[in-house]
Amino acid sequence: MTQTNETRTRIEDERAYLLRYATLQLRDRSAAEDAVQETLLAALAAQAPFAGRSKLRTWLTGILKHKIIDAMRRAGREAPLPEESEDGSEFDVLFETGGHWREPPPTWQNPDSALEQKRFFVALEACLARLPAKTAQVFMMREHMGVETGDICKEIGITPTHCWVLLYRARMVLRLCLEETWFGAKEPPQR
Repeated sequence: MTQTNETRTRIEDERAYLLRYATLQLRDRSAAEDAVQETLLAALAAQAPFAGRSKLRTWLTGILKHKIIDAMRRAGREAPLPEESEDGSEFDVLFETGGHWREPPPTWQNPDSALEQKRFFVALEACLARLPAKTAQVFMMREHMGVETGDICKEIGITPTHCWVLLYRARMVLRLCLEETWFGAKEPPQR
């Protein structure tokens, strides 16, 4: 087998991971498949720049991030996202009028080891799926892809204040969901 065929096989072996990643970001299987296909084509066309300075998966994910942002831009131009209908009042019961927790969150035992467990990511994916589309999109762009707030606002067409509200809501929902499904669950979800 030649070096080119080996690289091509290794790149293709990452398809399932890239598809899961793109589906989480785009929340649309068809758009995710398109982004992954574009990523794989770009990677195969640019094999020379991959000199092995990073892991193949890291390199491919970097390409995919750009393809996802391009897909979000296209989707933003094609159809506006629906406005969030939530006002966030469901979280008011968690805090005193001064802004402090009524009941502090329980201490999570050894979160570093929990992050390393594949089952944690299954629970996280399930919790992300519960978020409204725009909220999840903003959260993933900011926290997972590292896109700056100003760029998120331009891409999605929201104000910085609205962006921070969406991030706050996402963090609160994810926190509560993970407490139920992961940290507080007797049996974490299985995949």
